[in-house]
Amino acid sequence: MDPISLCFSLLAAAAFSLFLFKLLLPSARPKLPLPPGTLGWPYIGETFQLYSQNPNTFFSSKIKKYGAIFKSHILGYPSVMIASPEATREVLVTNAHLFIPTFPASKERMLGKQAIFFNTGDYHAKLRKLVLRAFTPESIKNIVSDIESIAVDTLRSLDGNLVTTFQEMKTYAFNVAMLSILGTEEAKYREDLKRYYYIVEKGYNSMAINLPGTLFHKAMKARKELSRILAKILSVRREKKQQYTDLLGSFMEESEGLTDEQIADNTIGVIFAARDTTASIMTWIFKYLAENPSVLQAVTEEQEAIIKAKEEGREEKALNWSDTKKMPMSSRVIQETLRVASILNFTFREAVEDVEFNGYLIPKGWKVLPLFRNIHHNPEYFPEPEKFDPSRFEAPVKPNTFIPFGSGIHSCPGNELAKLEILVLLHHLTTKYRYSMMGPQNGVQYGPFPLPQNGLPIKISLKK
Repeated sequence: MDPISLCFSLLAAAAFSLFLFKLLLPSARPKLPLPPGTLGWPYIGETFQLYSQNPNTFFSSKIKKYGAIFKSHILGYPSVMIASPEATREVLVTNAHLFIPTFPASKERMLGKQAIFFNTGDYHAKLRKLVLRAFTPESIKNIVSDIESIAVDTLRSLDGNLVTTFQEMKTYAFNVAMLSILGTEEAKYREDLKRYYYIVEKGYNSMAINLPGTLFHKAMKARKELSRILAKILSVRREKKQQYTDLLGSFMEESEGLTDEQIADNTIGVIFAARDTTASIMTWIFKYLAENPSVLQAVTEEQEAIIKAKEEGREEKALNWSDTKKMPMSSRVIQETLRVASILNFTFREAVEDVEFNGYLIPKGWKVLPLFRNIHHNPEYFPEPEKFDPSRFEAPVKPNTFIPFGSGIHSCPGNELAKLEILVLLHHLTTKYRYSMMGPQNGVQYGPFPLPQNGLPIKISLKK
C-alpha cells in the first residue's frame, strides 16, 4: 500500500473508531449543568418565599444573583425560571413542542380535562380554531352594541354608591363572557350559570380534598350543575336547528364532532379565562387613571371627541366597531396597565424530554416558567418601569418584551374581546361619571392575581 493510501486508511479507521466511541459510550459526552439557583427545602422548595412576598421581590433577587435563567422549586416541582425575552420566545414559540402547558391537577379536574388549556396537538389546534372563530374582530364587531348595553347598565347600577371595583368588574366581565358564549338568547339560564360558577370559583385555589364541607367538594358539585345546564341549552338548540354565531354555536358545529362533555369543559374554561383576568385589568385602570389626572383628562377628551363627531355627523349615538378604532390614547392606557400591573406574573410549561437550553440542561418533567412580569419591568426595555406612562407605547416596543397575553399557539385567543369590552366601558366611564378612591391605595394583594388593596373601594357618581 502506498503512503497516501495508508494515510487515508488510517484517517478513516480513526474517524470510524471515534464514531463508535461516541455511539457506545454516551456517558463520555460532556454533561450539561443545571441552571444556577437553589431548590430550597425538600418538596416545599421555595414556595413559601415566593408567595409570602411581592413576586417581583422574589424573582428580582434571584435574577440579580443568578442571571436571567435560574432554577428553583415551587408548588412541589423543580422549576426553571426565565426572564429573557429571547429565551421566553424559544419556550413559547420556537420550541413550543418541547414545553407543554401544565396546570395543577385540582384545576384540571375543576375546569375539565378536555378544556383547551390542558391539551396539545391536533385537538388543541381544533379548539383554538373554534374559539378564534367566535372571537375574531369580524365576529365581535357585531356585538359592540350589546356590550355597550352591559357597560351602561353596570355603571348605572354603581351610581352614587361605595363599591368594590374588582367585584363589580367581575360581574361586568362575566356578563360580557356570557354574551360572547350564549349570544343574546338563553337569558333564563344566566343567573343559574352565574350562581354555580361563583361556587366553582371559590374552589379554584383550595386544597383538592373532595370531602363533604370542603370548598373543593362544593365546587365539584357546582361544576356538575354547570355541565347539566349547558347540556340542557345544547339540547334546546339542537331542537331548534338554527345557526348560532356565538362561541357555543362554534363548538356545536357538527363537522367538528365535539361531545357535550368537551363543549362543557371548554365553555367553563373560557369563562375562567375571560373573567378574573379582565376584571383585574379594569380594576388597575380605575386606579391608574385616578392617580394620573392628566392621563384621565386625555382619555376623557378622546372619548368626548367621538361623541361630538357622531353628533355633528348625525350618526347613531351607540358605539360601533369603527368608533373603537378611534381610541389610540385609551388603547395605550390598556397596554401600559397590562405592562405595569402584569396580571399574569408567569405561565407554566413542562419539559417533555431532556432539553439543552442556553447551555444548561432542563430535565424531563421539570417546570419552566417564563417570567412575564420581570420582562415587563426590566428597565433595559422600559425605563422607570414602575412609572405609569402610556406614551411609551406611542412607538413599537422591542420584540418579545411585551407579552401580556402570552405568545405562540397557546396565547390567549380572547384578547380582542377583552380590549373591546374595556374600551367600551372606558368610553362611558370617562364621559359620564366621576369617581374617587376611598382610603389609602398603596398596598397590593395577591389572590392569585395582583390587585389594588381591598379590590379598590371607590365612590362613583354621574357628572353634573
